[in-house]
Amino acid sequence: MCGIAGIVSAVGPPDAAVVLRMSGAIRHRGPDDSGLFHDRCAALGHRRLSIVDLSSAGHQPMANEDESRWIAFNGEIFNHASLRPGLEAAGHRYHSRTDTETILHAFEQHGPECLQLFRGMFAFAIWDAGRRQLFCARDRLGIKPFYWWSDGRVFAFASEIKALLEHPLITPSFDREGLAEYLALGYRAGEETMFSGIRKLMPGHWMTISAAGDRLAIETRQYWDPPAPGVVEERSEEEWIADCRRRLEETVRMRLMSDVPLGVFLSGGVDSGAIAALMKGMVPDRVKSFSVGYREAAYSELPNARRTAEALGTDHHEVQLGPDEFFDLLPRLIWHEDEPICWPSSVSLFVVSRLASQEVKVVLTGEGSDEIFAGYSRYGLFLRQWRAIA
Repeated sequence: MCGIAGIVSAVGPPDAAVVLRMSGAIRHRGPDDSGLFHDRCAALGHRRLSIVDLSSAGHQPMANEDESRWIAFNGEIFNHASLRPGLEAAGHRYHSRTDTETILHAFEQHGPECLQLFRGMFAFAIWDAGRRQLFCARDRLGIKPFYWWSDGRVFAFASEIKALLEHPLITPSFDREGLAEYLALGYRAGEETMFSGIRKLMPGHWMTISAAGDRLAIETRQYWDPPAPGVVEERSEEEWIADCRRRLEETVRMRLMSDVPLGVFLSGGVDSGAIAALMKGMVPDRVKSFSVGYREAAYSELPNARRTAEALGTDHHEVQLGPDEFFDLLPRLIWHEDEPICWPSSVSLFVVSRLASQEVKVVLTGEGSDEIFAGYSRYGLFLRQWRAIA
């Protein structure tokens, strides 16, 4: 992951030192490099975790050919290499191998419609100096974060709330109206956060911030929504299985796009085991796997993960988490997440990520598979209730 931050001002040049403090507050997101761009209306900051094109050509914020547009980007566009030839044929000139540059040229070529071309996870901001307009976008599922604040004259954005709080105009204030929702769901469902005035750019949305006169014009639009169920195609069970495997293989292969070592989080379940098995046949080196478990055997999945690792022949690493360390880590995790810790898995995920960071920079995980393959018990309950009603 990388970290992005920035300011657009309609009332004078933004303070570059403030943007440096904002990006400095999230230096843990990008320890490899940092950068700053600023002019009379905008300032962009970036913290880089180098994954593709490790050279200085990947430095951000990054400019287009004539430096009329600048981008700060967090995420990965997995199909960027396949988009590049068409953009080069249209006259765009590259100076790096990065996916960042593909976003910038695609936006120049297609405007907001470029988002329909991208397969990946992303949050980015592009400053158009000539139009005095900032374009911001977030990926379809909101994998990458994007927070913002505005008083109508100044607009500030960042990958984490703590970075916004470095701006002198932003005072942390608890949004009491959202407490009941957070306690009931474990999150805020809309654009609001637990901080009054600080909002999220919602998944599948883009926004523009235009510096017009002494006021900012802010517009937000949705570019993607989960497709509605259609007519189910008639296929045999074997055909459905083959299609599912093809899609899973394609998805794993795309996410192996990296110039740095990769690994996989292994829980011992079907989801992460399937990903590790597919990786084994796609990478030249032995797959590095990482697992976390609890010292209380009844709550630990380490034995299952160990058996899967042995069966696949991975270079396996594991760590155990005890009750004392679990609770000692809560203040640090609250600082990282900028909100109360609702899910205990946040702690174990942090511990296994810390372990993996000693060996690799990128990991694949089985996150999201329970939603796709009905892994939660509530799906079975719903199905039984639906059959009873029908």
